Order: sequence, then C-alpha cells, then structure tokens
Amino acid sequence: MDMQSSILGRLPGAAGFVSHVAKAIAAARSRNIPVIYVVVGFRPGAPEISVHNKGFSAMGGKERWTAEFANQWTKIHPGLAPGEEDVIITKRRVSAFTGSDLEVVLRGQEIRHLVLTGISTSGVVLSTLREAADKDYQLTVIADCCADPEEEVHRVLTAKVFPRQAEVVNVEEWMK
Repeated sequence: MDMQSSILGRLPGAAGFVSHVAKAIAAARSRNIPVIYVVVGFRPGAPEISVHNKGFSAMGGKERWTAEFANQWTKIHPGLAPGEEDVIITKRRVSAFTGSDLEVVLRGQEIRHLVLTGISTSGVVLSTLREAADKDYQLTVIADCCADPEEEVHRVLTAKVFPRQAEVVNVEEWMK
C-alpha cells in the first residue's frame, strides 16, 4: 500500500525497504497469491480534499493537483512494478478501504486473508488493518515490508498493537 515513487522518495533507506517488498511480491506471485496495489490519489483539482482534512490538505493546494501531477503522484516505484495480472486500487483517504473499490475486488476474488505491507505503518497499515479486522478478514502484516517515519511508532505498532488483530511476521518467515 502506498508504494508510490512520490512517497518512497521521502523514505530513508528506501532501497532496502523496496528489496524486502519485492521479495514478498515475488513470493506471492510464485504461490499464485493475488497482488493488489493500493495507491493514494486524487482527481485533477483534488475535489476529494477538504480544507477540514488536516492530513491531505497539508499536501498542498488543490491547484497543485493538475492532471500531470496527479498522474505522476500515483506512479508505483519501478522496483515494485505491477504485473499484468495485478490489480491497482486508488484510495482517497488513509485506509485502503475508504473511498476505493478494494472491498468489491476482494469479494470478486473471494479473498478473505489479507497480507499487508505499506508506508506508513501508523497511516495506511494501521487504518487498513483496523478496518479489515472489523470486516472479519484474516490478517498478516509483514513488519519489515512496512515503514514509518517514526521508528519507535513502527516498533510499538508491529510488536504490541498489530498482534491483537493480525499475525505479524518478517518477509523471510512469510516466504517459508
């Protein structure tokens, strides 16, 4: 989730992180596990962003969201490029479910177990995990395929909070 070049470009140590996520994607594909990318994006002019939404309105004014900027913003990092069989979902809020058709795609493929990776652990991963748990999905979080600007927040979430609702593993464990 949120594996866009525009987001990864701000992540310290992005190369190592991309390597971990690429391993997880390759393992999923080799096991015929569907790979679904979720990107955050807005239409040109960003009609979805309210001035009352502190997080998204801080991303710059609506005039910033030209068609060209919106297209560039949603591009997935080339080291994690989607395959032809992969699905790309565009969300309009922090959770992968909110403002997207993710749940329709999951139902259409009869998916009940989600393996979560993403940036940031305290943003998209936390919000999606909570909503998915409320929707009764079985959950796995690959901790070293999640990243957060605050290392301590990442540690607390993956070690203490997420295990209440998900299995938390590293990519090497998950690949076994």
